[in-house]
Amino acid sequence: MKPSLTPVVAGLALAAITASSAASAETVLRASHQFPGGQGDVRDEMVQMMADEVEAANVDMKIQVYPGQSLFKAKEQWGALVRGRLDMTSLPLDYASGRHPEFSATLMPGLVRNHERAQRLNDSEFMGMIKDVIQEGGARVLADAWLAGGFASDMRCITSPDTVDGQTMRAAGPAFDEMLATAGASITSMPSSEIYTAMQTGVLDGANTSSGSFVSYRIYEQVSCLTAPGENALWFMYEPILISEQSWEGLTEEQQQALTEAGQKAEEFFAQEAAALDQKMVDVFEENGVEVVQMSSEDYQAWLEIAKESSYKTFAENVPNGQALIDAALAVE
Repeated sequence: MKPSLTPVVAGLALAAITASSAASAETVLRASHQFPGGQGDVRDEMVQMMADEVEAANVDMKIQVYPGQSLFKAKEQWGALVRGRLDMTSLPLDYASGRHPEFSATLMPGLVRNHERAQRLNDSEFMGMIKDVIQEGGARVLADAWLAGGFASDMRCITSPDTVDGQTMRAAGPAFDEMLATAGASITSMPSSEIYTAMQTGVLDGANTSSGSFVSYRIYEQVSCLTAPGENALWFMYEPILISEQSWEGLTEEQQQALTEAGQKAEEFFAQEAAALDQKMVDVFEENGVEVVQMSSEDYQAWLEIAKESSYKTFAENVPNGQALIDAALAVE
Protein backbone atom coordinates (compact mmCIF):
# COMPACT_ATOMS: atom_id res chain seq x y z
CA MET A 1 0.00 0.00 0.00
CA LYS A 2 1.41 3.37 -1.04
CA PRO A 3 1.93 5.83 1.79
CA SER A 4 -0.48 8.78 1.77
CA LEU A 5 0.86 12.28 1.26
CA THR A 6 1.38 14.40 4.33
CA PRO A 7 -0.74 17.56 4.51
CA VAL A 8 2.30 19.72 3.74
CA VAL A 9 3.32 17.67 0.69
CA ALA A 10 -0.28 17.52 -0.51
CA GLY A 11 -0.56 21.29 -0.17
CA LEU A 12 2.61 21.84 -2.15
CA ALA A 13 1.42 19.48 -4.87
CA LEU A 14 -1.91 21.30 -5.11
CA ALA A 15 -0.15 24.67 -5.32
CA ALA A 16 2.08 23.36 -8.12
CA ILE A 17 -0.92 22.10 -10.07
CA THR A 18 -2.73 25.41 -9.56
CA ALA A 19 0.32 27.40 -10.71
CA SER A 20 0.71 25.16 -13.72
CA SER A 21 -2.93 25.60 -14.64
CA ALA A 22 -2.65 29.38 -14.31
CA ALA A 23 0.44 29.45 -16.47
CA SER A 24 -1.18 27.30 -19.13
CA ALA A 25 -4.23 29.61 -19.10
CA GLU A 26 -2.15 32.66 -20.04
CA THR A 27 -2.84 33.92 -23.56
CA VAL A 28 0.28 34.39 -25.69
CA LEU A 29 0.01 36.55 -28.80
CA ARG A 30 2.74 36.19 -31.42
CA ALA A 31 3.69 39.51 -33.03
CA SER A 32 5.84 39.46 -36.18
CA HIS A 33 7.49 42.26 -38.11
CA GLN A 34 10.31 42.73 -40.61
CA PHE A 35 12.24 45.47 -38.82
CA PRO A 36 15.47 45.04 -36.81
CA GLY A 37 14.77 44.32 -33.15
CA GLY A 38 16.32 46.27 -30.29
CA GLN A 39 18.15 48.72 -32.57
CA GLY A 40 16.02 51.82 -32.21
CA ASP A 41 13.56 51.27 -35.07
CA VAL A 42 10.40 53.05 -33.90
CA ARG A 43 8.11 50.36 -35.37
CA ASP A 44 9.84 47.68 -33.30
CA GLU A 45 9.70 49.98 -30.29
CA MET A 46 5.94 50.43 -30.75
CA VAL A 47 5.36 46.68 -30.65
CA GLN A 48 7.71 46.22 -27.68
CA MET A 49 5.91 49.03 -25.87
CA MET A 50 2.60 47.26 -26.40
CA ALA A 51 4.10 44.04 -25.05
CA ASP A 52 5.26 45.87 -21.91
CA GLU A 53 1.91 47.60 -21.41
CA VAL A 54 -0.06 44.37 -21.83
CA GLU A 55 2.13 42.54 -19.34
CA ALA A 56 1.72 45.37 -16.82
CA ALA A 57 -2.07 45.23 -17.24
CA ASN A 58 -2.10 41.81 -15.53
CA VAL A 59 -4.83 40.27 -17.69
CA ASP A 60 -3.23 36.84 -18.20
CA MET A 61 -1.85 37.79 -21.59
CA LYS A 62 1.55 38.52 -23.06
CA ILE A 63 2.90 39.45 -26.49
CA GLN A 64 5.88 37.52 -27.83
CA VAL A 65 7.67 39.70 -30.39
CA TYR A 66 9.49 38.21 -33.38
CA PRO A 67 11.44 41.00 -35.16
CA GLY A 68 13.56 40.92 -38.30
CA GLN A 69 11.42 38.43 -40.26
CA SER A 70 12.34 35.74 -37.74
CA LEU A 71 8.81 34.27 -37.82
CA PHE A 72 7.37 35.29 -41.20
CA LYS A 73 8.86 37.04 -44.23
CA ALA A 74 7.74 40.62 -44.79
CA LYS A 75 5.15 39.92 -47.48
CA GLU A 76 3.87 36.72 -45.83
CA GLN A 77 2.56 38.51 -42.76
CA TRP A 78 -0.85 39.67 -44.01
CA GLY A 79 -1.77 36.20 -45.25
CA ALA A 80 -0.61 34.60 -42.01
CA LEU A 81 -2.52 37.19 -39.99
CA VAL A 82 -5.90 36.79 -41.67
CA ARG A 83 -5.63 32.98 -41.72
CA GLY A 84 -5.05 32.92 -37.98
CA ARG A 85 -1.46 31.68 -38.18
CA LEU A 86 -0.20 34.98 -36.74
CA ASP A 87 -1.78 37.14 -34.05
CA MET A 88 -0.23 40.59 -34.56
CA THR A 89 2.02 42.44 -36.97
CA SER A 90 3.50 45.86 -37.69
CA LEU A 91 2.97 45.98 -41.44
CA PRO A 92 3.48 48.39 -44.34
CA LEU A 93 -0.13 48.00 -45.45
CA ASP A 94 0.58 48.39 -49.16
CA TYR A 95 2.45 45.06 -48.98
CA ALA A 96 -1.02 43.48 -48.93
CA SER A 97 -2.35 45.43 -51.93
CA GLY A 98 -2.12 42.30 -54.08
CA ARG A 99 -4.99 40.91 -52.01
CA HIS A 100 -6.76 44.24 -51.38
CA PRO A 101 -5.86 46.81 -54.05
CA GLU A 102 -7.51 49.56 -52.00
CA PHE A 103 -4.47 49.44 -49.71
CA SER A 104 -2.36 51.12 -52.42
CA ALA A 105 -4.10 54.35 -51.46
CA THR A 106 -1.97 54.31 -48.30
CA LEU A 107 1.18 54.69 -50.42
CA MET A 108 -0.12 57.03 -53.10
CA PRO A 109 2.42 59.63 -54.29
CA GLY A 110 1.82 63.07 -52.83
CA LEU A 111 -1.36 62.15 -50.97
CA VAL A 112 -0.01 63.04 -47.50
CA ARG A 113 2.91 65.49 -47.98
CA ASN A 114 3.70 66.18 -44.28
CA HIS A 115 3.29 64.80 -40.76
CA GLU A 116 0.56 67.24 -39.73
CA ARG A 117 -1.64 66.11 -42.60
CA ALA A 118 -0.91 62.47 -41.77
CA GLN A 119 -2.30 62.97 -38.27
CA ARG A 120 -5.46 64.56 -39.69
CA LEU A 121 -5.91 61.64 -42.06
CA ASN A 122 -6.06 59.17 -39.15
CA ASP A 123 -9.55 60.35 -38.15
CA SER A 124 -10.84 60.99 -41.67
CA GLU A 125 -13.46 59.35 -43.87
CA PHE A 126 -10.55 58.13 -45.99
CA MET A 127 -9.06 56.08 -43.16
CA GLY A 128 -12.51 54.88 -42.17
CA MET A 129 -12.86 53.38 -45.66
CA ILE A 130 -9.42 51.77 -45.45
CA LYS A 131 -10.12 50.31 -42.01
CA ASP A 132 -13.39 48.84 -43.28
CA VAL A 133 -11.40 46.93 -45.91
CA ILE A 134 -8.89 45.82 -43.26
CA GLN A 135 -11.66 44.45 -41.06
CA GLU A 136 -13.49 42.81 -43.95
CA GLY A 137 -10.18 41.13 -44.81
CA GLY A 138 -9.86 39.62 -41.33
CA ALA A 139 -7.83 42.06 -39.22
CA ARG A 140 -8.21 45.26 -37.22
CA VAL A 141 -6.01 48.26 -36.43
CA LEU A 142 -4.57 48.64 -32.93
CA ALA A 143 -2.30 51.62 -33.66
CA ASP A 144 -1.96 54.04 -36.59
CA ALA A 145 1.44 55.04 -37.96
CA TRP A 146 2.40 57.09 -41.02
CA LEU A 147 6.10 57.15 -41.90
CA ALA A 148 7.61 59.75 -44.20
CA GLY A 149 10.29 58.63 -46.58
CA GLY A 150 12.46 59.72 -49.44
CA PHE A 151 14.73 58.57 -52.23
CA ALA A 152 18.36 57.50 -52.29
CA SER A 153 20.63 56.74 -55.21
CA ASP A 154 24.21 55.88 -56.05
CA MET A 155 23.81 57.30 -59.59
CA ARG A 156 22.50 60.86 -59.05
CA CYS A 157 20.35 62.89 -56.65
CA ILE A 158 16.63 62.37 -57.21
CA THR A 159 14.66 65.61 -57.24
CA SER A 160 12.72 66.46 -60.43
CA PRO A 161 11.13 63.63 -62.46
CA ASP A 162 13.89 63.62 -65.10
CA THR A 163 16.47 62.60 -62.46
CA VAL A 164 15.12 59.01 -62.31
CA ASP A 165 15.39 58.49 -66.07
CA GLY A 166 17.61 55.45 -66.72
CA GLN A 167 17.84 54.43 -63.06
CA THR A 168 16.77 51.00 -61.82
CA MET A 169 14.61 51.81 -58.81
CA ARG A 170 12.90 50.01 -56.00
CA ALA A 171 9.50 51.41 -55.09
CA ALA A 172 7.37 50.11 -52.26
CA GLY A 173 4.12 49.59 -54.13
CA PRO A 174 2.28 49.68 -57.45
CA ALA A 175 1.37 53.38 -57.31
CA PHE A 176 4.99 54.46 -56.99
CA ASP A 177 6.07 51.78 -59.45
CA GLU A 178 3.81 53.21 -62.13
CA MET A 179 4.71 56.84 -61.47
CA LEU A 180 8.48 56.16 -61.55
CA ALA A 181 8.18 54.01 -64.67
CA THR A 182 6.26 56.80 -66.39
CA ALA A 183 9.16 59.13 -65.56
CA GLY A 184 11.66 56.74 -67.19
CA ALA A 185 12.88 54.51 -64.37
CA SER A 186 13.16 50.71 -64.54
CA ILE A 187 11.40 49.03 -61.62
CA THR A 188 12.53 46.10 -59.46
CA SER A 189 10.13 45.12 -56.67
CA MET A 190 11.26 43.88 -53.25
CA PRO A 191 10.61 44.55 -49.54
CA SER A 192 12.73 47.24 -47.89
CA SER A 193 14.71 44.58 -46.04
CA GLU A 194 16.31 43.55 -49.36
CA ILE A 195 17.35 47.01 -50.61
CA TYR A 196 20.84 46.93 -49.09
CA THR A 197 21.91 43.71 -50.80
CA ALA A 198 20.29 44.74 -54.10
CA MET A 199 22.23 48.01 -54.14
CA GLN A 200 25.42 46.29 -53.00
CA THR A 201 25.21 43.83 -55.90
CA GLY A 202 24.23 46.41 -58.53
CA VAL A 203 20.65 45.18 -58.95
CA LEU A 204 19.43 48.66 -57.96
CA ASP A 205 20.68 52.18 -58.66
CA GLY A 206 18.24 53.76 -56.24
CA ALA A 207 15.30 53.20 -53.97
CA ASN A 208 12.57 54.85 -52.00
CA THR A 209 11.48 53.74 -48.55
CA SER A 210 10.67 55.17 -45.13
CA SER A 211 13.04 57.27 -43.06
CA GLY A 212 13.10 54.54 -40.44
CA SER A 213 14.05 51.84 -42.92
CA PHE A 214 16.76 53.96 -44.54
CA VAL A 215 18.50 54.06 -41.16
CA SER A 216 17.63 50.62 -39.79
CA TYR A 217 18.83 48.86 -42.94
CA ARG A 218 22.01 51.04 -43.19
CA ILE A 219 21.24 52.14 -46.77
CA TYR A 220 23.68 55.03 -46.23
CA GLU A 221 26.50 52.56 -46.80
CA GLN A 222 25.41 52.00 -50.42
CA VAL A 223 24.35 55.42 -51.76
CA SER A 224 25.88 58.79 -52.62
CA CYS A 225 22.76 61.00 -52.35
CA LEU A 226 19.63 61.09 -50.18
CA THR A 227 16.46 63.03 -50.95
CA ALA A 228 14.99 63.77 -47.51
CA PRO A 229 11.23 64.35 -46.98
CA GLY A 230 11.31 67.99 -45.88
CA GLU A 231 8.09 69.96 -46.41
CA ASN A 232 7.44 68.36 -49.79
CA ALA A 233 7.42 64.66 -48.97
CA LEU A 234 6.22 62.73 -51.98
CA TRP A 235 6.53 59.45 -50.06
CA PHE A 236 4.40 58.59 -47.02
CA MET A 237 3.41 55.07 -46.05
CA TYR A 238 0.83 53.76 -43.60
CA GLU A 239 2.37 51.10 -41.34
CA PRO A 240 -0.16 50.19 -38.62
CA ILE A 241 -0.04 47.59 -35.89
CA LEU A 242 -2.70 45.02 -36.72
CA ILE A 243 -4.28 42.09 -34.92
CA SER A 244 -5.99 39.11 -36.52
CA GLU A 245 -9.75 39.26 -36.11
CA GLN A 246 -9.67 35.58 -35.14
CA SER A 247 -7.21 36.34 -32.36
CA TRP A 248 -9.18 39.38 -31.23
CA GLU A 249 -12.43 37.42 -30.95
CA GLY A 250 -10.70 34.84 -28.76
CA LEU A 251 -9.77 37.40 -26.09
CA THR A 252 -11.71 38.39 -23.00
CA GLU A 253 -13.12 41.91 -22.72
CA GLU A 254 -10.38 42.77 -20.23
CA GLN A 255 -7.69 41.56 -22.63
CA GLN A 256 -9.23 43.48 -25.53
CA GLN A 257 -9.33 46.62 -23.40
CA ALA A 258 -5.68 46.16 -22.40
CA LEU A 259 -4.67 45.80 -26.05
CA THR A 260 -6.69 48.85 -27.07
CA GLU A 261 -5.08 50.98 -24.37
CA ALA A 262 -1.61 49.67 -25.23
CA GLY A 263 -2.21 50.45 -28.90
CA GLN A 264 -3.25 54.01 -28.05
CA LYS A 265 -0.06 54.57 -26.05
CA ALA A 266 2.05 53.15 -28.88
CA GLU A 267 0.30 55.41 -31.38
CA GLU A 268 0.89 58.49 -29.22
CA PHE A 269 4.55 57.52 -28.82
CA PHE A 270 4.93 57.19 -32.57
CA ALA A 271 3.24 60.55 -33.25
CA GLN A 272 5.86 62.22 -31.05
CA GLU A 273 8.72 60.40 -32.78
CA ALA A 274 7.61 60.61 -36.44
CA ALA A 275 9.20 63.93 -37.43
CA ALA A 276 12.32 63.12 -35.42
CA LEU A 277 12.84 60.03 -37.59
CA ASP A 278 13.36 62.25 -40.63
CA GLN A 279 15.98 64.38 -38.88
CA LYS A 280 17.72 61.30 -37.52
CA MET A 281 17.95 59.96 -41.07
CA VAL A 282 19.46 63.21 -42.34
CA ASP A 283 21.99 63.27 -39.49
CA VAL A 284 23.05 59.65 -40.01
CA PHE A 285 23.44 60.01 -43.78
CA GLU A 286 25.43 63.24 -43.45
CA GLU A 287 27.67 61.67 -40.80
CA ASN A 288 28.41 58.92 -43.33
CA GLY A 289 29.36 61.34 -46.10
CA VAL A 290 26.14 61.12 -48.13
CA GLU A 291 24.90 64.26 -49.89
CA VAL A 292 21.43 65.26 -48.65
CA VAL A 293 18.94 67.25 -50.75
CA GLN A 294 15.20 67.98 -50.68
CA MET A 295 12.56 68.35 -53.35
CA SER A 296 11.43 71.89 -54.08
CA SER A 297 7.74 72.75 -54.30
CA GLU A 298 8.20 72.80 -58.09
CA ASP A 299 9.71 69.30 -58.04
CA TYR A 300 6.82 68.06 -55.91
CA GLN A 301 4.19 69.54 -58.23
CA ALA A 302 5.92 68.06 -61.29
CA TRP A 303 5.83 64.61 -59.71
CA LEU A 304 2.20 65.09 -58.68
CA GLU A 305 1.20 65.84 -62.27
CA ILE A 306 2.86 62.61 -63.43
CA ALA A 307 1.19 60.67 -60.62
CA LYS A 308 -2.26 62.01 -61.51
CA GLU A 309 -1.85 60.90 -65.12
CA SER A 310 -0.45 57.49 -64.20
CA SER A 311 -0.98 55.89 -60.78
CA TYR A 312 -3.96 58.03 -59.68
CA LYS A 313 -5.74 57.38 -62.97
CA THR A 314 -5.06 53.63 -62.91
CA PHE A 315 -6.13 53.38 -59.26
CA ALA A 316 -9.40 55.24 -59.92
CA GLU A 317 -10.22 53.08 -62.95
CA ASN A 318 -9.26 49.65 -61.61
CA VAL A 319 -9.82 49.63 -57.84
CA PRO A 320 -13.24 49.34 -56.18
CA ASN A 321 -14.08 52.80 -54.78
CA GLY A 322 -10.70 53.97 -56.08
CA GLN A 323 -11.83 57.47 -57.05
CA ALA A 324 -13.85 57.79 -53.84
CA LEU A 325 -10.76 56.93 -51.79
CA ILE A 326 -8.63 59.51 -53.58
CA ASP A 327 -11.34 62.16 -53.25
CA ALA A 328 -11.78 61.41 -49.54
CA ALA A 329 -8.03 61.75 -48.92
CA LEU A 330 -7.74 64.97 -50.92
CA ALA A 331 -10.73 66.41 -49.04
CA VAL A 332 -8.77 66.40 -45.76
CA GLU A 333 -7.53 69.95 -45.11
